[in-house]
Amino acid sequence: MDTLNVLYNWLTAAHIIFVIFWMAGLFMLPRFFVYHQEAAEGSEESGRWVDRESRLIKIILNPSMIIVWILGLMLAWQIGAMTQGWFHVKLLLVLGVSGYHGWMIGYAKKLARGERTMTGKQLRLMNEVPGIAAAAIVILVVVKPF
Repeated sequence: MDTLNVLYNWLTAAHIIFVIFWMAGLFMLPRFFVYHQEAAEGSEESGRWVDRESRLIKIILNPSMIIVWILGLMLAWQIGAMTQGWFHVKLLLVLGVSGYHGWMIGYAKKLARGERTMTGKQLRLMNEVPGIAAAAIVILVVVKPF
């Protein structure tokens, strides 16, 4: 455990960096969906959006989420946060963001099949989810209100 104590600041920095990557991807993907839906179905442009969405998911979103979870749990364990109320709420919010992440991947698959079940306006509204969650999570971690 001494090694984890020495590396705590580095692990915290890495956790924050990968949270930023993850959030950036979660902000980008619904925007990609809007542009994708504006492209004619079955067009070459639509196919390029499928490729862009897939690369964003495989290169940025999925690896970032996994690293965020691993580092976050390590850090929480290290500081003894597992028994604190603020951490339980934070964990619930991170589970929600992870579920949102999964929903986004599912919608990317629908778009790849040509299913366009949401409007551009709905997708733009969905784009607010990670921002609201991130604000609440930061407040919980910094303020630790309970």
